[in-house]
Amino acid sequence: MREYEKSNEMAIEFDGHPSNEAFARVAVAAFCTQLNPTLEEVADLKTALSEAITNAIIHGYEGQVHKIRIECEIRGNAISVAVIDRGKGIENIEEAMQPMFTTKPEMERSGMGFVFMEAFMDQVQVESRPGEGTAVRMKKVIGGQA
Repeated sequence: MREYEKSNEMAIEFDGHPSNEAFARVAVAAFCTQLNPTLEEVADLKTALSEAITNAIIHGYEGQVHKIRIECEIRGNAISVAVIDRGKGIENIEEAMQPMFTTKPEMERSGMGFVFMEAFMDQVQVESRPGEGTAVRMKKVIGGQA
């Protein structure tokens, strides 16, 4: 196998506007097609990605429009996706990742975003600094074993 066939990367940056969520989902799904994923695997990836983008828009930027960056890497049969914002950050990551926890109850937020990400991806890591932003790093093995 040639070196360029073992891994591949891409990055996109867009305004954190709710209408761009669909664009991001399609872009990452299209990038993932080189792994020949099942429809279920693509749906899982798109759902987790949507949750991460929504968190950046609603919680990180509190509805203001700022840049969101997505970095994707394919290595072997796994795709890694990072959703990065430069928003307000998360004070307590462990608390934020608890089911039903939300900082926006007035918006009828369910508090299940991280739970969904963890359910649909094989790995989820969250790095955040208050006042600096958040990076949600997710990984999914396509087609079984890593």
